[in-house]
Amino acid sequence: MYDRAMGEAVGIDPLHEIQPERIAEIRERLLAWYQAGHRDLPWRHTRDPYRVLVSEVMLQQTQAERVIPKYREFLSRFPTIQSLAAAPTAEVIRAWSGLGYNRRAVHLQRAAQAVVERHGGQMPRDRAALERLPGIGRYTAGAVLCFAFGEDIGFWDTNIARVLHRVFVGPELPARRLSARQLDALAERLVPPGQGYEWNQALIELGAVQCTARRPACLTCPLQTCCRSFPEIQALLSALPRGTRLKRESPFAGSIRYYRGRLIEYLRQAPDGTGLDLLALGHRLRPDFSPEHLPWLRQLVAGLARDGLVLAEERAEYDATDPRRLRVRLP
Repeated sequence: MYDRAMGEAVGIDPLHEIQPERIAEIRERLLAWYQAGHRDLPWRHTRDPYRVLVSEVMLQQTQAERVIPKYREFLSRFPTIQSLAAAPTAEVIRAWSGLGYNRRAVHLQRAAQAVVERHGGQMPRDRAALERLPGIGRYTAGAVLCFAFGEDIGFWDTNIARVLHRVFVGPELPARRLSARQLDALAERLVPPGQGYEWNQALIELGAVQCTARRPACLTCPLQTCCRSFPEIQALLSALPRGTRLKRESPFAGSIRYYRGRLIEYLRQAPDGTGLDLLALGHRLRPDFSPEHLPWLRQLVAGLARDGLVLAEERAEYDATDPRRLRVRLP
């Protein structure tokens, strides 16, 4: 056990108070828990950097159970980074159906194209070079370096940050106490030499099945006696009013993201190369569609076009004021 009061004094960085002995104990407990049993996920059976990249992009804001069948299907259609780079973008967007956040599909293909054009089809092994690829941030670059190339490197996303914050600092409610820079430093410091792959997979596993955002299974957690949030986190979560949204959660139904997703899904169903005009799209998107909604719809289409998800083409046979003049299709 450890002194829960450590690091609470005003002005003291809590990370400075973490003792090497405590880090060693947490490493030992978490790695033993992971090695004793974990989810059998298909991307844990490969060190191919392309397949690792596909899995990491798909797993952004999407649960693993939903990703598994789409991951296998996507790789059957685009088995190499070269095949993804060369594919029609409309085909890539169609293959992404069911995963949501369709912009990720475009970013993934653009990243593949950049690897082919700039790096001869070989995934770069440098973090800065990876982060220069379209849509690749610090977390994804770190994941590729660790899970494909075996580097002992620290990285974090929302789930890993939650685990690290709870274990080493305390509850992340009502607000996270660590800055992004502090989380970077903590993640790097914790990686056991020679065991970066297992360590980072274990953190991901703990955040996914044990130390979840709303219902952490503290009583069976391997880090319970080492955790600065136990048992306070249970009381904090129980005290949240029913329906309270945790940070980064936002309403979906009726949101711009909701309508963007529906619009793309309708275009997926249209025959190749045809698409739909604005009026047809509007009436499919919302039953109350009327001419007053046209500016909203044009703005929605313009945003998707900027993201590379649709093409909006003017047709000369219609009057310039006729909404049917603008036809929208997948790229």
